[in-house]
Amino acid sequence: MKALLPLCAALFSGCIQTIAIRAVGNIVDEGFGAIAGEQDLAFAEQALPANLKLLEVMLKGDPDNERILLLLSEGYSSYALGFVEDKDVERARMFYLRGKEFGMRVLQQDPWLAQALRGSPEDLKTELGRRGRDDVRAVFWTAFGLGSYINLSLTDPDALIELPRAEAMMRFVASTDSSFYYGGAYLFLGTLYGSRPRILGGDADLSRQYFEKALAINRGKFLMTHVYYARSYAVQTLNESLFDDLLRKVDEATLEILPEFRLANAIAKQKAKSLLSRKAKLF
Repeated sequence: MKALLPLCAALFSGCIQTIAIRAVGNIVDEGFGAIAGEQDLAFAEQALPANLKLLEVMLKGDPDNERILLLLSEGYSSYALGFVEDKDVERARMFYLRGKEFGMRVLQQDPWLAQALRGSPEDLKTELGRRGRDDVRAVFWTAFGLGSYINLSLTDPDALIELPRAEAMMRFVASTDSSFYYGGAYLFLGTLYGSRPRILGGDADLSRQYFEKALAINRGKFLMTHVYYARSYAVQTLNESLFDDLLRKVDEATLEILPEFRLANAIAKQKAKSLLSRKAKLF
């Protein structure tokens, strides 16, 4: 009996730790919502890394915690997009990979999805065809991290070979819950087909259709849609007037059009200014 006491104490302590981590996880989840509503880019850039490392520390005590894994997947990819990729491509690639890996850890908890992810893109497409909205968030952020990594690795054949897998995941999101993240799957697919010439798999008409679907869903309030529409489709088709019109809308929009996502729209405004400054090189 005495021999069992330390074991019981250890198990009890572990349960308490897990409960505490999950309770704190709820608070951190709300904290990320507060950051998403922030409009001061410098403040958000400083706050995000500390929150991400806190989540990683918490994850060590509860390594299969889906909520924490998803926050890390979304957080690292969002940090790379907003604050890193325009300054340091290699660091952005690293953070996008982290975002993808944390998302994969959620998906791989399901044995059937884990098997499909190890198979071909067709295997993954088939398995995703059996899934529903409960899987959308994890699939979206995994594909977002992977696709963004690929976009910064276009000279790497090992990265490019993963593109059909990322596309299959985003098509699942688009067909299952097209409104998720303000039409984010359509934005992704529009960028995918609009940023490459036809000889390399691009399709300008398809790209335009996807961007217009995203804009119909978010009613033009998610400003990143305009930025990527301009950066990919408008540049690839040399449509200078559309480029100007899209970025003008970003510049004229108020951050209050989407108060819960002020940060994303503030980042979009910054990216729009950067694009305009490079217009002479793009056209």
